[in-house]
Amino acid sequence: MIFQCWFEGLVTERLCHMTLHYRGGGFLEKHFIGCQKKVFFFYFFFVPCSGVLHLDAMAFQTKPVLHGYFRSSCSWRVRIALALKGIEYDQVPVNLIKDGGQQLTSQYKEINPMQQVPAVTIDGVTLSQSLAIIQYIEETRPSPQLLPTDPKKRAQVRMISDIIASGIQPLQNLYVLQKIGAEKVQWAQHFIVRGFEALEPLLKQTAGRYCVGDEISMADICLVPQVYNAERFKVDVSQFPTIKRLNQTLLEIDAFKESHPSCQPDTPSDLKS
Repeated sequence: MIFQCWFEGLVTERLCHMTLHYRGGGFLEKHFIGCQKKVFFFYFFFVPCSGVLHLDAMAFQTKPVLHGYFRSSCSWRVRIALALKGIEYDQVPVNLIKDGGQQLTSQYKEINPMQQVPAVTIDGVTLSQSLAIIQYIEETRPSPQLLPTDPKKRAQVRMISDIIASGIQPLQNLYVLQKIGAEKVQWAQHFIVRGFEALEPLLKQTAGRYCVGDEISMADICLVPQVYNAERFKVDVSQFPTIKRLNQTLLEIDAFKESHPSCQPDTPSDLKS
Protein backbone atom coordinates (compact mmCIF):
# COMPACT_ATOMS: atom_id res chain seq x y z
CA MET A 1 0.00 0.00 0.00
CA ILE A 2 1.41 3.42 -0.98
CA PHE A 3 0.29 6.74 0.45
CA GLN A 4 1.51 10.35 0.40
CA CYS A 5 2.32 12.37 3.49
CA TRP A 6 3.03 16.09 3.61
CA PHE A 7 4.63 18.17 6.30
CA GLU A 8 4.47 21.95 6.52
CA GLY A 9 6.32 24.14 8.98
CA LEU A 10 9.44 26.05 9.85
CA VAL A 11 12.56 23.95 9.38
CA THR A 12 15.93 25.26 10.48
CA GLU A 13 19.16 25.04 8.50
CA ARG A 14 19.98 21.86 10.40
CA LEU A 15 18.65 18.41 9.64
CA CYS A 16 15.18 17.90 11.10
CA HIS A 17 13.59 14.63 12.14
CA MET A 18 9.91 13.92 12.60
CA THR A 19 9.08 10.61 14.22
CA LEU A 20 5.68 8.94 14.64
CA HIS A 21 5.17 5.69 16.51
CA TYR A 22 2.16 3.55 15.65
CA ARG A 23 1.02 0.65 17.81
CA GLY A 24 -0.45 -1.34 14.93
CA GLY A 25 1.22 -3.99 12.81
CA GLY A 26 3.48 -2.54 10.13
CA PHE A 27 6.08 0.06 9.34
CA LEU A 28 6.69 2.81 6.81
CA GLU A 29 9.57 2.69 4.38
CA LYS A 30 10.34 6.33 3.55
CA HIS A 31 11.12 7.64 0.08
CA PHE A 32 11.93 11.36 -0.12
CA ILE A 33 10.43 12.94 -3.23
CA GLY A 34 11.19 16.65 -2.96
CA CYS A 35 10.06 19.93 -1.55
CA GLN A 36 8.38 23.12 -2.64
CA LYS A 37 8.86 26.21 -0.48
CA LYS A 38 7.94 25.20 3.09
CA VAL A 39 5.87 22.18 2.15
CA PHE A 40 7.84 18.94 2.11
CA PHE A 41 6.38 15.89 0.37
CA PHE A 42 7.19 12.29 1.12
CA TYR A 43 5.92 8.97 -0.22
CA PHE A 44 5.82 6.00 2.11
CA PHE A 45 5.34 2.31 1.48
CA PHE A 46 3.35 0.55 4.18
CA VAL A 47 4.73 -2.90 4.85
CA PRO A 48 2.67 -5.14 7.19
CA CYS A 49 4.55 -6.60 10.13
CA SER A 50 4.32 -6.83 13.89
CA GLY A 51 5.76 -4.02 16.00
CA VAL A 52 5.69 -0.24 15.78
CA LEU A 53 5.11 2.17 12.94
CA HIS A 54 8.04 4.56 12.56
CA LEU A 55 7.92 7.68 10.39
CA ASP A 56 11.21 9.51 9.92
CA ALA A 57 10.88 12.66 7.82
CA MET A 58 14.03 14.60 7.00
CA ALA A 59 14.27 18.04 5.42
CA PHE A 60 17.01 20.53 4.67
CA GLN A 61 16.88 24.27 4.26
CA THR A 62 19.42 26.47 2.52
CA LYS A 63 21.77 28.55 4.66
CA PRO A 64 20.88 32.17 5.48
CA VAL A 65 22.41 34.76 3.16
CA LEU A 66 23.83 37.99 4.60
CA HIS A 67 24.13 41.00 2.32
CA GLY A 68 26.61 43.26 4.07
CA TYR A 69 29.82 45.25 4.05
CA PHE A 70 32.92 44.29 5.99
CA ARG A 71 33.20 47.61 7.87
CA SER A 72 29.50 48.26 8.37
CA SER A 73 28.82 48.19 12.11
CA CYS A 74 25.23 47.09 11.47
CA SER A 75 26.44 44.17 9.35
CA TRP A 76 28.95 43.28 12.03
CA ARG A 77 26.18 43.11 14.65
CA VAL A 78 24.41 40.47 12.58
CA ARG A 79 27.63 38.53 11.97
CA ILE A 80 28.24 38.43 15.73
CA ALA A 81 24.72 37.18 16.42
CA LEU A 82 24.98 34.45 13.78
CA ALA A 83 28.35 33.38 15.15
CA LEU A 84 27.11 33.29 18.76
CA LYS A 85 24.17 31.14 17.66
CA GLY A 86 26.43 28.82 15.68
CA ILE A 87 24.50 29.45 12.46
CA GLU A 88 26.34 28.84 9.21
CA TYR A 89 25.58 31.41 6.52
CA ASP A 90 26.69 32.71 3.15
CA GLN A 91 27.80 36.29 2.51
CA VAL A 92 27.08 38.50 -0.49
CA PRO A 93 29.30 41.60 -0.20
CA VAL A 94 27.72 44.98 -0.94
CA ASN A 95 30.50 47.52 -1.42
CA LEU A 96 29.28 50.86 -0.04
CA ILE A 97 32.05 52.79 -1.83
CA LYS A 98 32.71 51.11 -5.17
CA ASP A 99 30.92 52.53 -8.23
CA GLY A 100 29.24 55.14 -6.07
CA GLY A 101 27.85 52.49 -3.73
CA GLN A 102 26.49 49.10 -4.76
CA GLN A 103 23.69 49.52 -2.21
CA LEU A 104 22.21 52.21 -4.47
CA THR A 105 21.68 49.92 -7.46
CA SER A 106 18.19 48.97 -8.59
CA GLN A 107 19.06 45.30 -8.05
CA TYR A 108 19.89 45.83 -4.38
CA LYS A 109 16.88 48.09 -3.89
CA GLU A 110 14.72 45.05 -4.60
CA ILE A 111 16.41 43.30 -1.67
CA ASN A 112 16.31 46.28 0.71
CA PRO A 113 14.22 49.29 -0.34
CA MET A 114 16.13 51.48 2.16
CA GLN A 115 19.32 50.68 0.19
CA GLN A 116 21.29 50.01 3.36
CA VAL A 117 23.14 47.03 4.78
CA PRO A 118 22.58 44.55 6.20
CA ALA A 119 19.81 42.48 4.68
CA VAL A 120 19.42 38.80 5.48
CA THR A 121 17.46 36.16 3.62
CA ILE A 122 16.50 33.49 6.14
CA ASP A 123 13.67 30.96 6.40
CA GLY A 124 12.20 32.18 3.12
CA VAL A 125 11.96 35.84 4.17
CA THR A 126 14.30 38.81 3.60
CA LEU A 127 14.79 41.08 6.61
CA SER A 128 16.59 44.39 7.03
CA GLN A 129 17.52 46.48 10.10
CA SER A 130 20.09 44.75 12.28
CA LEU A 131 18.10 44.68 15.53
CA ALA A 132 15.05 43.24 13.78
CA ILE A 133 17.27 40.56 12.24
CA ILE A 134 18.93 39.74 15.57
CA GLN A 135 15.61 39.51 17.39
CA TYR A 136 14.18 37.25 14.67
CA ILE A 137 17.18 34.97 15.05
CA GLU A 138 16.69 35.04 18.83
CA GLU A 139 13.01 34.14 18.56
CA THR A 140 13.50 31.30 16.08
CA ARG A 141 16.80 29.95 17.44
CA PRO A 142 16.64 30.78 21.15
CA SER A 143 19.88 29.15 22.32
CA PRO A 144 22.12 30.65 23.49
CA GLN A 145 19.97 33.52 24.71
CA LEU A 146 20.75 37.06 23.54
CA LEU A 147 17.89 38.61 25.53
CA PRO A 148 17.63 37.89 29.27
CA THR A 149 14.57 36.17 30.71
CA ASP A 150 14.22 38.77 33.49
CA PRO A 151 11.99 41.63 32.19
CA LYS A 152 14.08 44.39 33.78
CA LYS A 153 17.36 43.07 32.38
CA ARG A 154 15.72 42.50 29.00
CA ALA A 155 14.56 46.13 28.98
CA GLN A 156 18.08 47.28 29.90
CA VAL A 157 19.54 45.28 27.02
CA ARG A 158 17.08 46.87 24.60
CA MET A 159 17.73 50.35 26.05
CA ILE A 160 21.49 50.06 25.57
CA SER A 161 21.05 48.57 22.11
CA ASP A 162 18.71 51.38 21.06
CA ILE A 163 21.01 54.10 22.40
CA ILE A 164 23.70 52.78 20.09
CA ALA A 165 21.58 51.72 17.12
CA SER A 166 19.28 54.77 17.15
CA GLY A 167 21.14 57.48 19.09
CA ILE A 168 24.77 57.14 17.99
CA GLN A 169 25.42 55.07 14.88
CA PRO A 170 22.93 56.70 12.46
CA LEU A 171 24.51 60.12 13.05
CA GLN A 172 27.93 58.91 11.89
CA ASN A 173 27.07 56.40 9.21
CA LEU A 174 28.48 56.71 5.71
CA TYR A 175 25.43 58.34 4.11
CA VAL A 176 25.29 61.11 6.71
CA LEU A 177 29.04 61.74 6.64
CA GLN A 178 28.99 62.05 2.86
CA LYS A 179 26.40 64.82 3.25
CA ILE A 180 28.45 66.60 5.94
CA GLY A 181 31.57 66.79 3.77
CA ALA A 182 34.82 68.29 5.04
CA GLU A 183 33.75 68.42 8.70
CA LYS A 184 32.76 64.75 8.82
CA VAL A 185 35.43 63.64 11.32
CA GLN A 186 34.57 66.33 13.85
CA TRP A 187 30.86 65.61 13.34
CA ALA A 188 31.34 61.89 13.97
CA GLN A 189 33.50 62.51 17.02
CA HIS A 190 30.93 64.87 18.52
CA PHE A 191 28.02 62.44 18.30
CA ILE A 192 30.03 59.40 19.37
CA VAL A 193 31.34 61.21 22.45
CA ARG A 194 27.86 62.55 23.21
CA GLY A 195 26.45 59.03 23.04
CA PHE A 196 29.25 57.48 25.08
CA GLU A 197 28.79 60.13 27.77
CA ALA A 198 25.24 58.84 28.18
CA LEU A 199 26.19 55.19 27.84
CA GLU A 200 29.08 55.10 30.33
CA PRO A 201 27.04 55.84 33.51
CA LEU A 202 24.29 53.46 32.40
CA LEU A 203 26.77 50.64 31.90
CA LYS A 204 28.31 51.29 35.31
CA GLN A 205 24.89 50.42 36.72
CA THR A 206 24.05 47.41 34.54
CA ALA A 207 27.38 45.77 33.75
CA GLY A 208 28.85 42.65 35.23
CA ARG A 209 31.31 40.81 33.07
CA TYR A 210 29.29 42.05 30.08
CA CYS A 211 26.95 44.97 29.39
CA VAL A 212 24.05 43.59 31.41
CA GLY A 213 25.15 41.13 34.06
CA ASP A 214 27.35 38.17 33.25
CA GLU A 215 25.71 36.84 30.08
CA ILE A 216 26.39 38.06 26.55
CA SER A 217 23.41 39.89 25.11
CA MET A 218 22.27 42.00 22.18
CA ALA A 219 23.71 45.02 24.03
CA ASP A 220 27.23 43.57 23.73
CA ILE A 221 26.60 42.84 20.05
CA CYS A 222 25.87 46.54 19.54
CA LEU A 223 28.65 47.89 21.74
CA VAL A 224 31.71 46.34 20.11
CA PRO A 225 31.10 47.62 16.54
CA GLN A 226 30.38 51.09 17.93
CA VAL A 227 33.67 51.16 19.81
CA TYR A 228 35.37 50.11 16.58
CA ASN A 229 33.78 53.13 14.90
CA ALA A 230 34.89 55.39 17.75
CA GLU A 231 38.48 54.25 17.33
CA ARG A 232 38.28 54.75 13.55
CA PHE A 233 37.32 58.37 14.17
CA LYS A 234 40.10 58.85 16.78
CA VAL A 235 37.82 59.14 19.81
CA ASP A 236 39.76 58.65 23.05
CA VAL A 237 37.91 55.65 24.47
CA SER A 238 40.03 55.68 27.65
CA GLN A 239 37.80 58.45 29.00
CA PHE A 240 35.03 55.82 29.16
CA PRO A 241 36.60 53.08 31.32
CA THR A 242 33.52 50.83 31.55
CA ILE A 243 33.02 50.88 27.80
CA LYS A 244 36.72 50.21 27.25
CA ARG A 245 36.79 47.28 29.69
CA LEU A 246 33.69 45.65 28.21
CA ASN A 247 35.01 46.03 24.67
CA GLN A 248 38.36 44.45 25.56
CA THR A 249 36.63 41.52 27.27
CA LEU A 250 34.25 40.90 24.38
CA LEU A 251 36.98 41.03 21.74
CA GLU A 252 38.54 37.94 23.34
CA ILE A 253 35.45 35.87 22.48
CA ASP A 254 35.62 33.79 19.29
CA ALA A 255 32.29 35.01 17.88
CA PHE A 256 33.51 38.61 18.03
CA LYS A 257 36.92 37.70 16.60
CA GLU A 258 35.69 35.71 13.61
CA SER A 259 33.09 38.35 12.70
CA HIS A 260 35.59 41.23 12.93
CA PRO A 261 35.86 43.55 9.88
CA SER A 262 39.51 42.60 9.45
CA CYS A 263 38.74 39.02 8.41
CA GLN A 264 35.71 39.12 6.12
CA PRO A 265 35.52 37.89 2.51
CA ASP A 266 35.32 41.49 1.23
CA THR A 267 37.98 42.97 3.53
CA PRO A 268 40.61 44.72 1.37
CA SER A 269 43.97 42.98 1.50
CA ASP A 270 45.67 45.97 3.17
CA LEU A 271 43.17 45.82 6.06
CA LYS A 272 43.20 42.07 6.64
CA SER A 273 44.72 40.70 9.81
